[in-house]
Amino acid sequence: MESEGNQLFPVFLKLNQLHTVIIGAGPVGLEKLSAVLAQSGHARITIIAEVVCSEVAELAARLPQISLFNKSYAAADLAHGDLVIAATNNNVLNEEIKRDAHALKLLVNVADKPELCDFYLGSVVKKGDLKIAISTNGKSPTIAKRLKELFNEALPAELDITLQQMSQFRNTLEGDFSAKVKKLNEVSAVLVESEQKVEPKAVTVSKPSYPKFRLLIWLTIVASLAILIAVFWNREPQFQAYVAEINPMFYWFLFGGFVFAMIDGAIGMSYGVTSTAFSLSMGIPPASASMGVHLSEVLSCGIAGWMHYRMGNINWKLFKLLIIPGIIGAVSGAYLLSSLEHYSAYTKPFVSLYTLILGWVILKKAFSKVPLHKDGKIKKIGLLGLGGGFIDAVGGGGWGSIVLSSLIAGGRNARFSLGTVKLTRFFIALLSSLTFVTMLKSAHWEAVAGLVIGSALAAPIAAKVSNRISAKSIMVSVGIIVIAVSLRSIILFILKVI
Repeated sequence: MESEGNQLFPVFLKLNQLHTVIIGAGPVGLEKLSAVLAQSGHARITIIAEVVCSEVAELAARLPQISLFNKSYAAADLAHGDLVIAATNNNVLNEEIKRDAHALKLLVNVADKPELCDFYLGSVVKKGDLKIAISTNGKSPTIAKRLKELFNEALPAELDITLQQMSQFRNTLEGDFSAKVKKLNEVSAVLVESEQKVEPKAVTVSKPSYPKFRLLIWLTIVASLAILIAVFWNREPQFQAYVAEINPMFYWFLFGGFVFAMIDGAIGMSYGVTSTAFSLSMGIPPASASMGVHLSEVLSCGIAGWMHYRMGNINWKLFKLLIIPGIIGAVSGAYLLSSLEHYSAYTKPFVSLYTLILGWVILKKAFSKVPLHKDGKIKKIGLLGLGGGFIDAVGGGGWGSIVLSSLIAGGRNARFSLGTVKLTRFFIALLSSLTFVTMLKSAHWEAVAGLVIGSALAAPIAAKVSNRISAKSIMVSVGIIVIAVSLRSIILFILKVI
Protein backbone atom coordinates (compact mmCIF):
# COMPACT_ATOMS: atom_id res chain seq x y z
CA MET A 1 0.00 0.00 0.00
CA GLU A 2 1.35 3.41 -0.99
CA SER A 3 2.10 5.68 1.96
CA GLU A 4 0.40 9.05 2.23
CA GLY A 5 2.05 12.34 1.40
CA ASN A 6 4.25 13.63 -1.38
CA GLN A 7 6.03 10.72 -3.08
CA LEU A 8 8.20 12.86 -5.35
CA PHE A 9 11.99 12.56 -5.21
CA PRO A 10 13.58 15.99 -5.84
CA VAL A 11 16.56 16.05 -8.20
CA PHE A 12 18.48 18.80 -10.00
CA LEU A 13 19.16 18.00 -13.66
CA LYS A 14 22.08 19.38 -15.68
CA LEU A 15 19.90 20.57 -18.53
CA ASN A 16 22.90 21.98 -20.39
CA GLN A 17 24.15 18.37 -20.76
CA LEU A 18 20.78 16.86 -21.68
CA HIS A 19 18.52 17.08 -24.74
CA THR A 20 14.99 18.30 -24.01
CA VAL A 21 12.22 17.75 -26.58
CA ILE A 22 9.14 19.99 -26.37
CA ILE A 23 6.04 19.14 -28.41
CA GLY A 24 3.91 22.25 -28.92
CA ALA A 25 4.79 25.92 -29.45
CA GLY A 26 1.66 27.79 -28.44
CA PRO A 27 1.15 29.70 -25.17
CA VAL A 28 1.64 26.56 -23.08
CA GLY A 29 4.72 25.56 -25.07
CA LEU A 30 6.13 29.06 -24.57
CA GLU A 31 5.53 28.77 -20.81
CA LYS A 32 7.39 25.45 -20.63
CA LEU A 33 10.20 26.71 -22.85
CA SER A 34 10.59 29.82 -20.69
CA ALA A 35 10.70 27.69 -17.53
CA VAL A 36 13.51 25.52 -18.94
CA LEU A 37 15.54 28.52 -20.16
CA ALA A 38 15.07 30.36 -16.87
CA GLN A 39 16.89 27.52 -15.08
CA SER A 40 19.49 26.79 -17.77
CA GLY A 41 20.17 29.36 -20.46
CA HIS A 42 22.34 26.83 -22.35
CA ALA A 43 19.85 23.94 -22.37
CA ARG A 44 19.75 22.08 -25.70
CA ILE A 45 16.11 22.04 -26.84
CA THR A 46 14.22 20.68 -29.85
CA ILE A 47 10.70 22.02 -30.47
CA ILE A 48 8.16 20.18 -32.63
CA ALA A 49 4.94 22.01 -33.53
CA GLU A 50 2.51 22.56 -36.38
CA VAL A 51 1.62 26.06 -35.14
CA VAL A 52 4.38 28.27 -33.69
CA CYS A 53 3.65 31.47 -31.78
CA SER A 54 5.82 34.52 -32.53
CA GLU A 55 7.55 34.51 -29.10
CA VAL A 56 8.77 30.93 -29.54
CA ALA A 57 9.94 31.68 -33.08
CA GLU A 58 11.86 34.72 -31.82
CA LEU A 59 13.60 32.70 -29.08
CA ALA A 60 14.50 29.95 -31.53
CA ALA A 61 15.96 32.48 -33.96
CA ARG A 62 18.00 34.18 -31.22
CA LEU A 63 19.31 31.16 -29.30
CA PRO A 64 21.44 28.74 -31.35
CA GLN A 65 20.91 25.80 -28.99
CA ILE A 66 17.18 25.69 -29.85
CA SER A 67 16.08 23.70 -32.91
CA LEU A 68 12.56 24.45 -34.17
CA PHE A 69 10.73 22.11 -36.58
CA ASN A 70 7.42 23.36 -37.96
CA LYS A 71 5.75 19.98 -38.60
CA SER A 72 3.45 17.32 -37.21
CA TYR A 73 4.68 15.14 -34.35
CA ALA A 74 6.10 11.66 -35.06
CA ALA A 75 7.46 9.08 -32.61
CA ALA A 76 10.89 9.34 -34.29
CA ASP A 77 11.17 12.93 -32.96
CA LEU A 78 11.94 11.50 -29.51
CA ALA A 79 14.77 9.23 -30.67
CA HIS A 80 17.62 11.44 -29.45
CA GLY A 81 15.85 13.07 -26.49
CA ASP A 82 16.55 12.72 -22.77
CA LEU A 83 13.48 14.53 -21.44
CA VAL A 84 10.09 15.07 -23.11
CA ILE A 85 7.55 17.83 -22.49
CA ALA A 86 4.11 17.51 -24.11
CA ALA A 87 2.57 20.97 -24.37
CA THR A 88 -0.16 20.60 -26.99
CA ASN A 89 -3.89 21.31 -26.56
CA ASN A 90 -4.72 17.82 -27.93
CA ASN A 91 -5.27 15.32 -25.07
CA VAL A 92 -5.17 12.33 -27.42
CA LEU A 93 -1.85 13.46 -28.88
CA ASN A 94 -0.43 14.12 -25.40
CA GLU A 95 -1.25 10.54 -24.34
CA GLU A 96 0.37 9.26 -27.54
CA ILE A 97 3.51 11.25 -26.77
CA LYS A 98 3.61 9.73 -23.28
CA ARG A 99 3.35 6.19 -24.66
CA ASP A 100 6.11 6.85 -27.21
CA ALA A 101 8.36 8.37 -24.53
CA HIS A 102 7.89 5.43 -22.19
CA ALA A 103 8.65 3.00 -25.01
CA LEU A 104 12.06 4.73 -25.26
CA LYS A 105 12.50 4.78 -21.44
CA LEU A 106 12.21 8.58 -21.39
CA LEU A 107 10.65 10.73 -18.68
CA VAL A 108 7.76 12.91 -19.81
CA ASN A 109 5.88 15.94 -18.50
CA VAL A 110 2.36 16.54 -19.83
CA ALA A 111 1.12 20.10 -19.36
CA ASP A 112 -1.89 20.49 -17.03
CA LYS A 113 -2.20 16.70 -16.62
CA PRO A 114 -0.49 15.74 -13.33
CA GLU A 115 -1.70 12.13 -13.59
CA LEU A 116 0.20 11.70 -16.89
CA CYS A 117 3.47 13.28 -15.67
CA ASP A 118 6.65 11.48 -14.65
CA PHE A 119 8.03 14.79 -13.31
CA TYR A 120 6.82 18.32 -12.64
CA LEU A 121 8.32 21.72 -13.43
CA GLY A 122 8.01 23.23 -9.96
CA SER A 123 8.49 26.78 -8.71
CA VAL A 124 12.16 27.61 -8.17
CA VAL A 125 13.77 30.21 -5.92
CA LYS A 126 17.14 31.45 -7.22
CA LYS A 127 19.77 33.38 -5.27
CA GLY A 128 22.92 33.13 -7.37
CA ASP A 129 24.16 29.54 -7.09
CA LEU A 130 21.47 28.67 -4.56
CA LYS A 131 18.30 27.04 -5.88
CA ILE A 132 15.30 25.89 -3.88
CA ALA A 133 12.66 23.83 -5.70
CA ILE A 134 9.07 23.87 -4.39
CA SER A 135 6.48 21.20 -5.16
CA THR A 136 2.86 20.71 -4.06
CA ASN A 137 2.68 17.31 -5.78
CA GLY A 138 0.64 18.90 -8.54
CA LYS A 139 -2.13 19.90 -6.13
CA SER A 140 -1.79 23.69 -6.25
CA PRO A 141 0.72 25.53 -8.50
CA THR A 142 -0.68 28.79 -7.06
CA ILE A 143 0.48 27.87 -3.53
CA ALA A 144 3.91 26.96 -4.93
CA LYS A 145 4.06 30.36 -6.62
CA ARG A 146 3.17 32.18 -3.37
CA LEU A 147 5.80 30.21 -1.45
CA LYS A 148 8.34 31.17 -4.10
CA GLU A 149 7.49 34.85 -3.59
CA LEU A 150 7.79 34.39 0.19
CA PHE A 151 11.25 32.78 -0.05
CA ASN A 152 12.44 35.34 -2.59
CA GLU A 153 11.59 38.13 -0.15
CA ALA A 154 12.84 36.36 2.99
CA LEU A 155 16.19 35.11 1.71
CA PRO A 156 18.77 37.93 1.37
CA ALA A 157 20.54 38.38 -1.95
CA GLU A 158 23.83 38.43 -0.01
CA LEU A 159 23.37 34.70 0.61
CA ASP A 160 25.13 34.03 -2.71
CA ILE A 161 28.19 35.87 -1.39
CA THR A 162 28.24 33.46 1.56
CA LEU A 163 28.10 30.53 -0.85
CA GLN A 164 31.07 31.85 -2.85
CA GLN A 165 33.07 32.48 0.31
CA MET A 166 32.28 28.98 1.66
CA SER A 167 33.38 27.50 -1.66
CA GLN A 168 36.69 29.35 -1.47
CA PHE A 169 37.13 28.32 2.18
CA ARG A 170 36.41 24.66 1.35
CA ASN A 171 39.18 24.66 -1.25
CA THR A 172 41.69 25.73 1.42
CA LEU A 173 40.86 22.88 3.83
CA GLU A 174 43.20 19.96 4.28
CA GLY A 175 42.66 16.50 5.76
CA ASP A 176 40.26 13.65 5.06
CA PHE A 177 36.58 13.95 4.17
CA SER A 178 35.36 13.70 7.78
CA ALA A 179 37.68 16.46 8.96
CA LYS A 180 36.54 18.78 6.17
CA VAL A 181 32.86 18.14 6.90
CA LYS A 182 33.39 18.81 10.61
CA LYS A 183 35.15 22.11 9.93
CA LEU A 184 32.51 23.26 7.42
CA ASN A 185 29.75 22.39 9.90
CA GLU A 186 31.42 24.53 12.53
CA VAL A 187 31.79 27.50 10.19
CA SER A 188 28.22 27.31 8.83
CA ALA A 189 26.60 26.72 12.23
CA VAL A 190 26.06 30.47 12.55
CA LEU A 191 23.36 30.22 9.86
CA VAL A 192 21.12 28.05 12.03
CA GLU A 193 21.83 29.40 15.50
CA SER A 194 18.58 30.27 17.26
CA GLU A 195 17.94 33.74 18.58
CA GLN A 196 17.72 32.27 22.11
CA LYS A 197 21.49 31.71 22.06
CA VAL A 198 22.09 35.41 21.57
CA GLU A 199 22.49 37.54 24.68
CA PRO A 200 19.22 39.32 25.56
CA LYS A 201 20.89 42.72 25.48
CA ALA A 202 22.15 42.19 21.93
CA VAL A 203 18.72 41.07 20.74
CA THR A 204 16.59 43.71 22.42
CA VAL A 205 18.85 46.68 21.82
CA SER A 206 20.85 46.23 18.64
CA LYS A 207 18.85 44.14 16.22
CA PRO A 208 15.19 45.14 16.61
CA SER A 209 15.76 48.78 17.44
CA TYR A 210 18.23 49.56 14.65
CA PRO A 211 15.73 50.19 11.80
CA LYS A 212 13.55 52.31 14.11
CA PHE A 213 16.59 54.17 15.39
CA ARG A 214 17.76 54.89 11.85
CA LEU A 215 14.28 56.12 10.90
CA LEU A 216 14.22 58.32 14.01
CA ILE A 217 17.55 59.90 13.05
CA TRP A 218 16.29 60.58 9.52
CA LEU A 219 13.04 62.15 10.76
CA THR A 220 14.99 64.25 13.27
CA ILE A 221 17.25 65.59 10.51
CA VAL A 222 14.28 66.49 8.30
CA ALA A 223 12.42 68.12 11.19
CA SER A 224 15.53 70.09 12.20
CA LEU A 225 15.99 71.42 8.68
CA ALA A 226 12.31 72.39 8.51
CA ILE A 227 12.58 74.26 11.85
CA LEU A 228 15.74 76.08 10.77
CA ILE A 229 14.16 77.18 7.49
CA ALA A 230 11.03 78.36 9.33
CA VAL A 231 13.12 80.37 11.82
CA PHE A 232 15.19 81.98 9.07
CA TRP A 233 12.05 82.75 7.07
CA ASN A 234 10.36 84.54 9.97
CA ARG A 235 13.41 86.31 11.46
CA GLU A 236 15.57 87.17 8.46
CA PRO A 237 14.10 89.30 5.64
CA GLN A 238 17.31 88.76 3.66
CA PHE A 239 16.64 85.00 3.67
CA GLN A 240 13.14 85.58 2.29
CA ALA A 241 14.57 87.78 -0.44
CA TYR A 242 17.22 85.18 -1.30
CA VAL A 243 14.64 82.38 -1.59
CA ALA A 244 12.36 84.57 -3.67
CA GLU A 245 15.17 85.20 -6.15
CA ILE A 246 15.90 81.50 -6.71
CA ASN A 247 14.98 80.41 -10.20
CA PRO A 248 11.77 78.28 -10.03
CA MET A 249 13.56 75.75 -12.27
CA PHE A 250 15.60 74.74 -9.20
CA TYR A 251 12.48 73.43 -7.45
CA TRP A 252 11.36 71.50 -10.52
CA PHE A 253 14.73 69.76 -10.70
CA LEU A 254 14.82 69.25 -6.93
CA PHE A 255 11.56 67.33 -7.19
CA GLY A 256 12.66 65.56 -10.39
CA GLY A 257 16.01 64.50 -8.93
CA PHE A 258 14.24 63.03 -5.90
CA VAL A 259 11.74 61.08 -8.01
CA PHE A 260 14.35 59.81 -10.49
CA ALA A 261 16.64 58.64 -7.66
CA MET A 262 13.70 56.78 -6.09
CA ILE A 263 13.00 55.07 -9.42
CA ASP A 264 16.66 54.13 -9.82
CA GLY A 265 16.68 52.70 -6.29
CA ALA A 266 13.64 50.59 -7.11
CA ILE A 267 14.81 48.99 -10.36
CA GLY A 268 18.57 49.63 -10.32
CA MET A 269 18.63 51.63 -13.53
CA SER A 270 17.17 54.56 -15.54
CA TYR A 271 18.37 57.53 -13.41
CA GLY A 272 20.48 58.86 -16.27
CA VAL A 273 17.91 58.42 -19.02
CA THR A 274 14.99 59.83 -16.98
CA SER A 275 17.02 62.81 -15.73
CA THR A 276 18.39 63.57 -19.19
CA ALA A 277 15.00 63.27 -20.90
CA PHE A 278 13.46 65.54 -18.25
CA SER A 279 16.29 68.10 -18.56
CA LEU A 280 15.97 68.26 -22.35
CA SER A 281 12.20 68.71 -22.09
CA MET A 282 12.81 71.65 -19.70
CA GLY A 283 15.04 73.36 -22.26
CA ILE A 284 18.43 72.45 -20.75
CA PRO A 285 21.17 71.94 -23.39
CA PRO A 286 22.51 68.34 -23.70
CA ALA A 287 25.95 69.10 -22.19
CA SER A 288 24.50 70.84 -19.10
CA ALA A 289 21.93 68.05 -18.73
CA SER A 290 24.64 65.38 -18.83
CA MET A 291 26.81 67.33 -16.37
CA GLY A 292 23.94 67.58 -13.90
CA VAL A 293 23.32 63.84 -14.10
CA HIS A 294 27.00 62.95 -13.58
CA LEU A 295 27.56 65.41 -10.72
CA SER A 296 24.55 64.02 -8.87
CA GLU A 297 25.83 60.47 -9.38
CA VAL A 298 29.35 61.01 -8.01
CA LEU A 299 28.37 60.72 -4.34
CA SER A 300 25.75 57.98 -4.73
CA CYS A 301 27.96 55.78 -6.91
CA GLY A 302 30.94 56.35 -4.61
CA ILE A 303 28.96 55.14 -1.61
CA ALA A 304 27.50 52.20 -3.55
CA GLY A 305 30.94 51.22 -4.87
CA TRP A 306 32.43 51.36 -1.37
CA MET A 307 29.64 49.15 0.02
CA HIS A 308 30.14 46.58 -2.74
CA TYR A 309 33.88 46.66 -2.02
CA ARG A 310 33.24 45.99 1.68
CA MET A 311 30.92 43.09 0.79
CA GLY A 312 33.51 41.53 -1.54
CA ASN A 313 31.44 42.05 -4.69
CA ILE A 314 34.24 43.47 -6.87
CA ASN A 315 35.79 41.46 -9.68
CA TRP A 316 39.15 43.24 -9.81
CA LYS A 317 40.18 41.71 -13.12
CA LEU A 318 36.96 42.98 -14.71
CA PHE A 319 37.46 46.35 -12.96
CA LYS A 320 40.91 46.77 -14.54
CA LEU A 321 39.56 45.88 -17.98
CA LEU A 322 36.69 48.39 -17.73
CA ILE A 323 38.11 51.40 -15.89
CA ILE A 324 40.68 52.86 -18.33
CA PRO A 325 38.60 52.44 -21.54
CA GLY A 326 35.51 53.64 -19.67
CA ILE A 327 37.25 56.83 -18.50
CA ILE A 328 38.66 57.49 -21.97
CA GLY A 329 35.22 57.03 -23.53
CA ALA A 330 33.51 59.21 -20.89
CA VAL A 331 36.03 62.07 -21.09
CA SER A 332 35.94 61.96 -24.91
CA GLY A 333 32.15 62.04 -24.94
CA ALA A 334 32.01 64.88 -22.41
CA TYR A 335 34.61 66.89 -24.35
CA LEU A 336 32.77 66.38 -27.66
CA LEU A 337 29.39 67.29 -26.21
CA SER A 338 30.81 70.38 -24.44
CA SER A 339 32.52 71.52 -27.66
CA LEU A 340 29.19 71.34 -29.45
CA GLU A 341 27.36 73.35 -26.76
CA HIS A 342 26.94 76.24 -29.19
CA TYR A 343 25.07 73.83 -31.47
CA SER A 344 22.82 72.50 -28.69
CA ALA A 345 19.74 73.24 -30.75
CA TYR A 346 20.96 70.64 -33.27
CA THR A 347 22.49 68.11 -30.85
CA LYS A 348 19.40 68.02 -28.60
CA PRO A 349 17.21 66.01 -31.05
CA PHE A 350 19.95 63.36 -31.42
CA VAL A 351 20.25 62.99 -27.66
CA SER A 352 16.44 62.89 -27.46
CA LEU A 353 16.48 60.12 -30.06
CA TYR A 354 18.95 58.21 -27.90
CA THR A 355 16.75 58.55 -24.78
CA LEU A 356 13.74 57.54 -26.91
CA ILE A 357 15.53 54.29 -27.81
CA LEU A 358 16.51 53.67 -24.18
CA GLY A 359 12.91 54.29 -23.12
CA TRP A 360 11.75 51.64 -25.59
CA VAL A 361 14.42 49.22 -24.27
CA ILE A 362 13.21 49.76 -20.69
CA LEU A 363 9.59 49.21 -21.75
CA LYS A 364 10.56 46.03 -23.62
CA LYS A 365 12.48 44.69 -20.62
CA ALA A 366 9.42 45.24 -18.43
CA PHE A 367 7.38 42.78 -20.53
CA SER A 368 10.21 40.36 -21.32
CA LYS A 369 9.36 36.87 -20.08
CA VAL A 370 12.73 35.26 -20.70
CA PRO A 371 16.11 36.86 -19.98
CA LEU A 372 18.65 37.10 -22.77
CA HIS A 373 21.19 34.29 -22.88
CA LYS A 374 24.25 34.08 -25.02
CA ASP A 375 26.98 31.51 -25.40
CA GLY A 376 30.16 32.44 -23.57
CA LYS A 377 31.25 35.60 -21.85
CA ILE A 378 31.88 38.98 -23.44
CA LYS A 379 35.43 38.92 -24.78
CA LYS A 380 36.04 42.56 -25.73
CA ILE A 381 35.56 44.12 -22.29
CA GLY A 382 37.73 47.14 -23.14
CA LEU A 383 35.66 47.97 -26.22
CA LEU A 384 32.47 47.59 -24.17
CA GLY A 385 33.82 50.02 -21.55
CA LEU A 386 34.94 52.53 -24.19
CA GLY A 387 31.58 52.54 -25.95
CA GLY A 388 29.62 52.54 -22.69
CA GLY A 389 31.60 55.49 -21.27
CA PHE A 390 31.27 57.53 -24.47
CA ILE A 391 27.53 56.95 -24.85
CA ASP A 392 27.00 57.59 -21.15
CA ALA A 393 28.66 61.03 -21.36
CA VAL A 394 27.01 62.05 -24.63
CA GLY A 395 23.54 60.81 -23.71
CA GLY A 396 23.59 61.63 -19.98
CA GLY A 397 23.22 57.97 -19.02
CA GLY A 398 23.65 54.40 -20.21
CA TRP A 399 26.74 53.06 -18.43
CA GLY A 400 24.70 50.71 -16.26
CA SER A 401 22.10 49.71 -18.85
CA ILE A 402 24.71 49.10 -21.57
CA VAL A 403 27.69 47.66 -19.69
CA LEU A 404 25.92 45.80 -16.88
CA SER A 405 23.26 44.31 -19.17
CA SER A 406 25.91 43.14 -21.64
CA LEU A 407 28.03 41.53 -18.91
CA ILE A 408 25.11 39.66 -17.35
CA ALA A 409 23.68 38.62 -20.73
CA GLY A 410 27.16 37.35 -21.62
CA GLY A 411 27.08 34.92 -18.69
CA ARG A 412 28.96 36.79 -15.95
CA ASN A 413 27.95 36.63 -12.30
CA ALA A 414 25.24 39.25 -11.76
CA ARG A 415 26.33 40.28 -8.25
CA PHE A 416 30.01 40.72 -9.05
CA SER A 417 29.14 42.48 -12.30
CA LEU A 418 26.83 44.89 -10.45
CA GLY A 419 29.45 45.69 -7.80
CA THR A 420 32.18 46.22 -10.37
CA VAL A 421 30.03 48.40 -12.62
CA LYS A 422 28.91 50.53 -9.64
CA LEU A 423 32.52 51.14 -8.56
CA THR A 424 33.71 51.99 -12.07
CA ARG A 425 30.64 54.23 -12.45
CA PHE A 426 32.00 56.46 -9.65
CA PHE A 427 35.17 57.19 -11.65
CA ILE A 428 33.20 57.60 -14.89
CA ALA A 429 30.86 60.15 -13.26
CA LEU A 430 33.75 61.98 -11.56
CA LEU A 431 35.89 62.38 -14.69
CA SER A 432 32.89 63.26 -16.87
CA SER A 433 31.82 65.94 -14.36
CA LEU A 434 35.32 67.46 -14.23
CA THR A 435 35.42 67.62 -18.02
CA PHE A 436 32.01 69.31 -18.22
CA VAL A 437 32.84 71.81 -15.46
CA THR A 438 36.13 72.71 -17.19
CA MET A 439 34.65 73.06 -20.65
CA LEU A 440 31.26 74.70 -20.09
CA LYS A 441 30.91 78.46 -19.68
CA SER A 442 27.23 78.39 -18.74
CA ALA A 443 26.00 75.31 -16.93
CA HIS A 444 22.42 76.11 -15.79
CA TRP A 445 23.46 75.62 -12.17
CA GLU A 446 19.91 75.90 -10.83
CA ALA A 447 19.03 72.68 -12.68
CA VAL A 448 22.31 70.98 -11.68
CA ALA A 449 21.87 71.95 -7.99
CA GLY A 450 18.28 70.70 -8.01
CA LEU A 451 19.31 67.28 -9.34
CA VAL A 452 22.22 66.94 -6.91
CA ILE A 453 20.21 67.87 -3.81
CA GLY A 454 17.07 65.99 -4.86
CA SER A 455 18.93 62.73 -5.54
CA ALA A 456 20.90 63.08 -2.28
CA LEU A 457 17.65 63.45 -0.30
CA ALA A 458 16.20 60.34 -1.95
CA ALA A 459 19.28 58.13 -1.43
CA PRO A 460 18.63 57.07 2.22
CA ILE A 461 15.04 55.94 1.60
CA ALA A 462 15.09 54.70 -2.01
CA ALA A 463 16.12 51.14 -1.14
CA LYS A 464 13.48 50.80 1.60
CA VAL A 465 10.66 52.10 -0.58
CA SER A 466 11.76 49.86 -3.47
CA ASN A 467 10.79 46.74 -1.50
CA ARG A 468 7.14 47.83 -1.57
CA ILE A 469 6.88 48.73 -5.26
CA SER A 470 6.48 46.44 -8.25
CA ALA A 471 9.59 46.72 -10.42
CA LYS A 472 7.57 45.93 -13.55
CA SER A 473 5.08 48.72 -12.85
CA ILE A 474 7.89 51.22 -12.36
CA MET A 475 9.71 50.10 -15.52
CA VAL A 476 6.52 50.46 -17.57
CA SER A 477 5.93 53.94 -16.13
CA VAL A 478 9.53 54.98 -16.74
CA GLY A 479 9.49 53.67 -20.30
CA ILE A 480 6.28 55.53 -21.15
CA ILE A 481 7.44 58.78 -19.53
CA VAL A 482 10.86 58.73 -21.22
CA ILE A 483 9.34 57.95 -24.61
CA ALA A 484 6.77 60.72 -24.18
CA VAL A 485 9.22 63.48 -23.19
CA SER A 486 11.73 62.38 -25.83
CA LEU A 487 9.07 62.45 -28.54
CA ARG A 488 8.01 65.88 -27.33
CA SER A 489 11.54 67.26 -27.75
CA ILE A 490 11.89 65.71 -31.21
CA ILE A 491 8.47 66.96 -32.38
CA LEU A 492 9.18 70.49 -31.11
CA PHE A 493 12.48 70.49 -33.02
CA ILE A 494 10.76 69.32 -36.22
CA LEU A 495 8.05 71.97 -35.87
CA LYS A 496 10.68 74.63 -35.27
CA VAL A 497 12.60 73.62 -38.40
CA ILE A 498 9.41 73.56 -40.49
